[in-house]
Amino acid sequence: MRLVTLNGNWTMKRTDEAEWNNAIVPGSVFHDLMTAGKMEDPYYRDNEYDILELTKFDYEYRRSFLVDGELLRMDCVLLRCEGLDTLCEVYVNGQAVLNTDNMHRTYEADVKGLLTAGSNDIHVIIRSATNFVLAKDKELFLTSCADAVPGISHLRKAHSMFGWDWGPQLPDMGIWRDITLCGFNIGRIDDVYITQQHGDNNVKVNIAAELQRWSSDESLALYATIETPDGRTLEASVYEAGDISNLVIAVQNPELWWPNNLGSQPLYGLRVELRSGDRILDERSLSIGLRTLHVARQPDQWGESFAFEINGHQIFAMGANFIPEDNIFGRRSNERTEQLIQSCVEANYNCIRVWGGGYYADDYFYDLCDRHGLIVWQDHLYACGAYDFNDEFKENIRLETIDNMKRLRHHASLGLWSGNNELEYAWAYWGWTERYGEKQRDDYLKQFEEFLPVLSQSLDPNTSYLVSSPSSKGGIDDPNNEDIGDMHYWDVWHGRKPITEYRTLHPRFMSEFGLQSFPSIKTVETFTLPEDRNIFSRVMEAHQKNGTGNEKIMYYISEYFKYPRNFEKLLYVSQLIQAEGMRVGVEHWRRNRGRCMGAVYWQLNDIWPGASWSSLDYFGRWKATHHAAKRFFAPVLASALEEGTTVSLHVTNETLQTVKGQLRWRLLDRKSETIQFGEAEVTLDALASEEIVSLDFSETLTTKQLLGQSYLAYEFVRGKETISEGTALFVKPKHFELLNPEIRAAVVEEDDRFVVTLDSRAFAPFVLLELSHADARWSNNVFALSADRPAVVTVPKDGLSEPLSLAAFREQLVVTSLYDTFE
Repeated sequence: MRLVTLNGNWTMKRTDEAEWNNAIVPGSVFHDLMTAGKMEDPYYRDNEYDILELTKFDYEYRRSFLVDGELLRMDCVLLRCEGLDTLCEVYVNGQAVLNTDNMHRTYEADVKGLLTAGSNDIHVIIRSATNFVLAKDKELFLTSCADAVPGISHLRKAHSMFGWDWGPQLPDMGIWRDITLCGFNIGRIDDVYITQQHGDNNVKVNIAAELQRWSSDESLALYATIETPDGRTLEASVYEAGDISNLVIAVQNPELWWPNNLGSQPLYGLRVELRSGDRILDERSLSIGLRTLHVARQPDQWGESFAFEINGHQIFAMGANFIPEDNIFGRRSNERTEQLIQSCVEANYNCIRVWGGGYYADDYFYDLCDRHGLIVWQDHLYACGAYDFNDEFKENIRLETIDNMKRLRHHASLGLWSGNNELEYAWAYWGWTERYGEKQRDDYLKQFEEFLPVLSQSLDPNTSYLVSSPSSKGGIDDPNNEDIGDMHYWDVWHGRKPITEYRTLHPRFMSEFGLQSFPSIKTVETFTLPEDRNIFSRVMEAHQKNGTGNEKIMYYISEYFKYPRNFEKLLYVSQLIQAEGMRVGVEHWRRNRGRCMGAVYWQLNDIWPGASWSSLDYFGRWKATHHAAKRFFAPVLASALEEGTTVSLHVTNETLQTVKGQLRWRLLDRKSETIQFGEAEVTLDALASEEIVSLDFSETLTTKQLLGQSYLAYEFVRGKETISEGTALFVKPKHFELLNPEIRAAVVEEDDRFVVTLDSRAFAPFVLLELSHADARWSNNVFALSADRPAVVTVPKDGLSEPLSLAAFREQLVVTSLYDTFE
């Protein structure tokens, strides 16, 4: 095999203009236009609306490349395009070779007969996707997200690029993944499918290799090797390989792959070579993990279970929904993805859902999930819309599904395929049959309950499959049933229900729920002028894509917190209500472990800077929810269920070992002076949750004043180590009579980190540590500080966005608590 990359320097322009601009491939039109000074940043202020007009033009890319005689003498030379977005015409030396209409597919064309020795040209014309969908929408209306450009269901392009209720209408385009010339002699490895058979301290790795041949006369052999984590090399071979050949390698004493916080993530390097004699004609290298993983769905006392089962253990899934990292595809990078996944690991995720309105993520995303132990729930790419299931569309998505399932199915992290996002839900509850007719409903059933499940089963029968999310039994029959399947819940937020409403729900798996918040002032400053910094300004409203989002944020703030004293504090308090909502929900469902076996909140990240449901903003900065997630997703969790003057304290153990320790509690006044205290010995089995203590303070907290001036602090302690801790109030935070905590911060420098010690004169909830200019990775943040217990927070020096001296760190450090947010 011979690879010639066509990545790198190209030129590009709008087709109706004369001047060519420098371009980078992989990349995107928007990124190249901005680099050339031909376009303003669409994220700044309300530029988005002007720049949408630029998507109504066609664009073209071109470059020259060299071909030598060796490549021309090969039996086959393929042009391989792994990401063309979307309506593209590809020409090599003036001859048309591809006409594409699906950004999710990999396209190949045999170009050997078009190449010449020396210089050759490639030319790509990209037609306007915006014009296409608008025209199609007039021909046949297919409902889709109300916040998107109409007609998007007609085109296999990431739906969210056209707008969503958290993202702008900015459908970028371009050559967004690798483009390569691939030369082959005699044959190639067309596909490798890995399956595993787990026995008693051994795993048989089955390798099915599918070949493509250009010469039937040659005798071909296949060689497979596995490099184990401990350095061994295991081998298998087939000396007379057919079009499909199977090799088996037995791994003794296997090191099993586990999700984050349940064990390690050893990976085995698999290499498959196609040979003719001593010549290596082609090769494939994959990284695999040895594990059993499926979704267990069995009848039980509540209905039917829904739980990831890994290596024989049913676990509680904890994580969030992933959306595309940027509307401008040329800004995507491995470094950003690595930062995002690292933030998930630090917040104790063990699961991540790739939502169906975006795109199948890059290989590196899944590699990182393999390395760090994040189970991937992978939606197929259909969301919140109806589709015309005609023959052309059916063939297009068939090839799309084959491309991506074959690309991703070997990953250790892959735990579930799901057919779509919320389509069964829409047909069941949104009145779509009455509005759009039986033909479109029947198309839904054909596509998602007949065609895609059968196709997916044929491609990856060993990975669990869900027809839609949410779904119970399929058939458009009560898909959001609490007792069967997964559940999406939006009455908290869209329905303005109180966050305690989460405690009334007992889903088998909660795969979507959320509350909005604003990003930090640092992020807001990147897209605003000072005069824009009011949430009801034109620019701030342009960066709020949920139509009633700001109204709802203010509603929830008013329900739980006092009116913020200024714009910056309003941004922060919005994050507190989001964090509290996610905490209340997740802790409740973890307390009900067994009945509920997953909490995956909406949403992890942002596609641009603005208000949204994310816990990480566009720049990867942690909002209050992400700091809270580090605690409420902790493997061992102590939590409180408060109601009136009663509190039950629980411990939840999401590890494979028995946990022993003490659960300690203190009833404190607002100066953190002890009113009552106690402790209980805890021995809790692996993968279990239990109520440990039930407390009743009705004879102590006898007045409204005492209720508003007292709080409960609790901690689960093992030896001298505090494993988990929290606080509970007996009134809403806005009614707690806070004193000025007068927080003091002392900072010392060690070789590899800064250490911040905080103490206060009174109870201080929601203590936030920030640096005024730099960003930092805090060991703990947005926490409750009691006057009788100083808190120690560390910042590794490699967790700073820029090097800082001790003096500079002290100068930049800003400490805020809830007391500081109101007048």
